[in-house]
Amino acid sequence: MQLKTSAFLMRQKETLKAIIDALKNEFRFVSILGTDVFGTSYSVMTSGIHVRPSPATERGFVLRVMQDTGFSEYSFNVVDSDHVCRRMREIAGEDRARFLKTHPAVVYDRAPADESKTLVHIGEAEILPGEEDPEAILAELTDVHDRVKEKYAQVVQVMAAIEVTQVNKMFLSPNRDLYQSYAYANVTAMAAASDGQSVKTDYLTKSGTGGAEWLKGIEPIAEEAARRAEELLKSEKIDPGTYDIICTPDFTGLIAHEAFGHGAEMDMFVKQRAKGAEYFNKRIASDAVTMHDGAASCDEVASYAFDDEGNLACDTVIIDSGIFVQGMCDELSALLLDIKPTGNGRRDSWKRKAYTRMTNTFFAPGDNSLDEMIRGIDHGYILEGATSGMEDPKNWGIQCVATKGREIVDGRLTGRIVSPVYLTGYVPDLLASITASSPDLKLSGAGYCGKGWKEWVKVSTGGSHIKAKGILN
Repeated sequence: MQLKTSAFLMRQKETLKAIIDALKNEFRFVSILGTDVFGTSYSVMTSGIHVRPSPATERGFVLRVMQDTGFSEYSFNVVDSDHVCRRMREIAGEDRARFLKTHPAVVYDRAPADESKTLVHIGEAEILPGEEDPEAILAELTDVHDRVKEKYAQVVQVMAAIEVTQVNKMFLSPNRDLYQSYAYANVTAMAAASDGQSVKTDYLTKSGTGGAEWLKGIEPIAEEAARRAEELLKSEKIDPGTYDIICTPDFTGLIAHEAFGHGAEMDMFVKQRAKGAEYFNKRIASDAVTMHDGAASCDEVASYAFDDEGNLACDTVIIDSGIFVQGMCDELSALLLDIKPTGNGRRDSWKRKAYTRMTNTFFAPGDNSLDEMIRGIDHGYILEGATSGMEDPKNWGIQCVATKGREIVDGRLTGRIVSPVYLTGYVPDLLASITASSPDLKLSGAGYCGKGWKEWVKVSTGGSHIKAKGILN
């Protein structure tokens, strides 16, 4: 059924439009983003039960204006038009004086495009966020916990969890009137196993747009997490070296996000902190690699109709058959680079500034079977389970951590498991080594992406099974 719109945002709309009307003749550009995000996170663990607000919960507004020395912003959550206008004028005046006194202002040759646009996007969910039955959800999570805990003898801790969030946003400018409501859900299962000497953990997730109906099917992934945790108890350390590798879709997604996603965020081009700026229309990967990002590229947790700067969602092809053809861009960076924004201007909340941020980032699938990839490896590993990763956009170093590696010898799985596995190296070398990919495209949006130390947004990543060569430690 269709989501309910935000009464909070709708009540404030006419006052927000009045603020814009009062300021639009004083500044080159004026806009207001309104946010009303709510939801609930439910988890049942062996050590306790928790019900908390969604981590994305927020409610407030941010006003942006442009003058001859650049942009100024004012965040507020009490809508008093006289106070907001007065405070915005004060902030803009202080910003202008400070820029003129300390250093030359950033020069914008043009203002944001403000073509006339009206849009209303209302998503759907089988169970509306805020109307789910908390007792029923906790009972189901508890039953799953108990059954999995009883079935796997070495499992000492089980977690079964679901997070449901509804996002309501309104963007207003002199010529734009945009509204969206959408919902997403994350389901997570984690298990810890012990043999009396060590403890190993593993987890699985699933995600998508909608509500608490995503709780269906949590038991199989909880069982798989428990099985994989027990399996890790017999894991060994890997002998460091360069190997042929096959990456499962979740680990492929980590590579897409870390290996080139951050390096294609074009606010880093403006700051001269990304090596990718030197590689436009040049080869950066093998012919087997095509990479996408965009809120309109698929239907996942980072899908939306417009970004936090009022730009419509896109499906951006970043790498096309190995060639770096397009980066991701927020509004302000696009103005400085004289390009069109790609709908990637995203805020941690109404209290934070907008940066270029990824959305749904993935490698496009191919037509090679997993069995075919395995048969072609003399000695290597299947890397499984995305734990963490980081990349240096300035120098293109990378580190991605896999929960485990499954050994392949003479084209067959040996049953030997190594854990953990650290994939390192130079980004172009890794991308150039990809020779095959399977047709089984999968994305997961269970986590958040951080920029700096405090800016977090919801993202999803994915791909298919890919075959490459990597430095493993």
